[in-house]
Amino acid sequence: MSLSQILYQFGNSFSFLIIASMGLAIIYGMMGIINFAHGEFLMIGAYMTTALAQSGIPLPLAILAASIITGLIGFILDRLIISKLYARPLDSVVATWGVSMVIKQGMALLMTSFTGNLALSGVSTPLGSIKSANGSFSVYRLLLMLIALLLIVIVYVVFIYTKFGLQSRATMQRSDIAASLGVNTNKIYGMTFMIGSMLAGLAGGLFAPTMSITPEFGSTFLMPSFITVLMGGANPLIGTLASAIGLGTVDSVVTILSTAFYGTMVMLIIAIIFIRVCPKGFSDLIENKLLGRKK
Repeated sequence: MSLSQILYQFGNSFSFLIIASMGLAIIYGMMGIINFAHGEFLMIGAYMTTALAQSGIPLPLAILAASIITGLIGFILDRLIISKLYARPLDSVVATWGVSMVIKQGMALLMTSFTGNLALSGVSTPLGSIKSANGSFSVYRLLLMLIALLLIVIVYVVFIYTKFGLQSRATMQRSDIAASLGVNTNKIYGMTFMIGSMLAGLAGGLFAPTMSITPEFGSTFLMPSFITVLMGGANPLIGTLASAIGLGTVDSVVTILSTAFYGTMVMLIIAIIFIRVCPKGFSDLIENKLLGRKK
């Protein structure tokens, strides 16, 4: 196998992990909420993107609209349910798991009622492929790799160089002190959950042209996303990036040597071992041990 194929496989795994997990990482890192409905937000984004694209809207606009709609749904969910559980993270696990079941079954009933079929005919993968002596490479997959890198930069700029980012980080570290200094922590949490939901919808829209769209769509992303976030730790930027690089390398190497199934299995085993050795994830390893930022 050529170097270009190896790099392509790594980039494919890396972009999948970054795009799929960024929304979950932000909600968990900033709010301490484990969002079990993350996969269903991806599913909503995929369904909305496909439906809008089939109605004649250009795919990029369909993905953007689906992301915004998913973010609004997340904001409503936060105001109605999650906002009551900010100080009860374990209860939020049960609540979001229940929400995921409602959304999944509701979508199944909706699709059966209107189309008589659970699956929605997806949009064909755009942009074609590049063929060379080393193989064939999907242009859309290459674009997803660039989008993953761009997503990291945008999230970094938003949470480091904006007033909202400053207030979000202050709320994450000491919400009581942030509130005493005039920060509306309830509003910050609501906006954070909305942004995380938007990113989940964006991920669903971006991957909609590459997969079959069913109510189980999000299940494909849930386990890799949680592994990436748990290995990353509390910092949704440094931790998620380091985790995606590590897991992407493992997944791509094993997939090249064997199959995608074994790549996922080995990735899970490595994650279990890593979390056992470094329970606070890459964030603690990089910030406190490598950079010497003692808390």
